[in-house]
Amino acid sequence: MVEYKPEGQGRCAADLSEEELRAAAASGAILESTALAFDHDHRLRFELCGRTAYMPYEECADGAGTSAVRDIAILTRVGRPTCFVIEQMPLDAGGAFLLSRRKAQQACKVEYLDALFPGDIIPCCVTHLENFGAFCDVGCGISALLPIDCLSVSRIQTPADRVAVGEAIFCAVKSRDAQGRLVLSLKELLGTWQQNAELFRVGETVVGLVRSIETYGVFIEIAPNLAGLAESCEGLRVGQPVSVYIKNILPEKMKVKLVIVNRDLGGPLHFEPRYFVSEGHLDRWVYSTAGSSKYIETDFSALPSPL
Repeated sequence: MVEYKPEGQGRCAADLSEEELRAAAASGAILESTALAFDHDHRLRFELCGRTAYMPYEECADGAGTSAVRDIAILTRVGRPTCFVIEQMPLDAGGAFLLSRRKAQQACKVEYLDALFPGDIIPCCVTHLENFGAFCDVGCGISALLPIDCLSVSRIQTPADRVAVGEAIFCAVKSRDAQGRLVLSLKELLGTWQQNAELFRVGETVVGLVRSIETYGVFIEIAPNLAGLAESCEGLRVGQPVSVYIKNILPEKMKVKLVIVNRDLGGPLHFEPRYFVSEGHLDRWVYSTAGSSKYIETDFSALPSPL
């Protein structure tokens, strides 16, 4: 069974012998290698088993040569792992491999991405950040959007507050956009209020991040899907690391009461995602506690299925 992984996580062609490369070509296996150049003939150039390999421009991406793929998306493959199938082995001693990323991407769409349903959990890799969300490679360099409001329940200012470029993460498929591209969500994998609250005890002092400063208090994140409220004090800024004393945990109100102990912590603080689920499928996710007046849920079964 072919695995369709984000670029940088696939089977490295540089580790294979010529016999293994020939077998991969015959089976249509997806490999990857670092693109060394984009030459004057508009080809990506690689080296496999001591020989030159070329990827013609139209084979550099599904949609290359159309408005769907910008030239910069191909030029920036230079120096980066790039997936492909081997279209042709060298025909003689001076010959070159011919490669196709387009066919790898088309196979990934048909055999993997098009079969995904809302709620399916998949691995992906963050490729770049925008103010409105993070773009992720969901397989063979195919991009999907992870909107900022789907990154966590806690308030964040930018996607960089939760994920970083190059970070391997898990996401749930949320929906598809008008072009059929996947839209992702992370927050459902980071636990409910109760699951996160059970990691802490009243009387503990822990580190946190200032996420929001309001007239009535300061919201401080103590886990990616859990924030508490502390009294306001001067000199705080959004994103500032602090230490806080946990004064009370109130499940019925979904509230954590905090007291700021130290606001002069050195260095930045970043919470790594803590996954409560990282595989399989979610039909429905309820963040809220029983009896809480604030109800937060995601019903994946009510979202559109594959096109």
